[in-house]
Amino acid sequence: MTHFEFQPEFQAGEDFAIAMDERDPLNGYRDRFLLPKTTGGECVYLCGHSLGLQPKTAAAYIQQELKDWAELGVEGHFHAKNPWMPYHRLLTEQTAELVGAKPFEVVVMNSLTVNLHLMMVSFYRPTKERHKIVVECGAFPSDQYAVKSQIRFHGFDPATSLIELAPRSSESCLRDEDIESLIERQRDDIALIMLGGVNYATGQAFDVARITRLGQARGCVVGFDLAHAAGNLLLKLHEWGPDFAVWCSYKYLNGGPGCVAGCFVHERHARAWDLPRFAGWWGHDEESRFEMGPEFRAMTGADGWQLSNPSIVSLAVLRASMDIFHEAGMERLRAKSVSLTRYLEFLLGQKASPNFSIITPHEKERRGAQVSIRIRQKGRALCERLAQEGIVGDWREPDTFRVAPVPLYNSYQDVFRFVRRFAAAIG
Repeated sequence: MTHFEFQPEFQAGEDFAIAMDERDPLNGYRDRFLLPKTTGGECVYLCGHSLGLQPKTAAAYIQQELKDWAELGVEGHFHAKNPWMPYHRLLTEQTAELVGAKPFEVVVMNSLTVNLHLMMVSFYRPTKERHKIVVECGAFPSDQYAVKSQIRFHGFDPATSLIELAPRSSESCLRDEDIESLIERQRDDIALIMLGGVNYATGQAFDVARITRLGQARGCVVGFDLAHAAGNLLLKLHEWGPDFAVWCSYKYLNGGPGCVAGCFVHERHARAWDLPRFAGWWGHDEESRFEMGPEFRAMTGADGWQLSNPSIVSLAVLRASMDIFHEAGMERLRAKSVSLTRYLEFLLGQKASPNFSIITPHEKERRGAQVSIRIRQKGRALCERLAQEGIVGDWREPDTFRVAPVPLYNSYQDVFRFVRRFAAAIG
């Protein structure tokens, strides 16, 4: 069995979860990660949407670079087992594969919000007539801070230049038709559409291809924050055609806390030398970089937006995880993810209670691995109690418990155990 099948009806007993794990063609990947321990053994870790787990091979990847540093010093830039000068290119092919891009359209660099600012320097070019930025209401705060600061930097006021897409009254998620309607109404005012690939709070996945087509047809630049989408959803960025995208690597990509981030710039901008950009020596043409000339000449493609040489230790950890992603394949991972979230939804449905509800969309096309559960009362206390029992999710004020069965290392038994403990705790 190489692909997941959705024909069998889910069953409520633990025997079903055990049987599904035994049939799972990806079940061996769980053993390639270090799961946190509790007094009762391994915890049920459903927090990969916030921080992914450590690959067991990460230490060896780091140790190799420490060894080369110790033995070679500065010569490690050219003579290490994996020379540091071009080290980031070891991740280029796998990164392109992960997000559905051409290799020269992606680069691993900086951190997510730094990359977002760098992209907006180039792609947010407001005019008196067209100066507004569209974001989803409830976007991750760092995105909101960055967008508002860019608006102010250009002399505009977020009160009039920021459009926040909000769900309808009494609804938690945005409707596609409302997104499209707003873009159509404001088409002559919008300079940039900058949405998340997956909303961090609700877990709603947005239709990147559709939004891109609509926005660009109306003369808007379109970009995405894929922090909760990279390594979670099947992405086809080159085909879909957004102008840019950014993402972090410490969530689903398991790169470790603060890991170096990623960036996509579509190939139509690969030689857009007239675009303004902030420059640094690592984005300078490689052939003449070490001539140390005073004039900046940007590299072709996403590489041309680099500023400084990246942390090799950070890249080494990310390599350990990306090797696993390459081996497992996003199509298989996504198929398992869909099955796990359907199973989670099924089990929660068996425990239906007025004390909680699922706010993440039901349709697989509109969700990733994350399922957000709204808790009616004393939700934080409930989550803290579950954490003490070895059930690790993520609480967001005022009322949302976020859990994500990640297909690389979570099992059907994890989902079963979570729901059993959750139902007992919420009553």
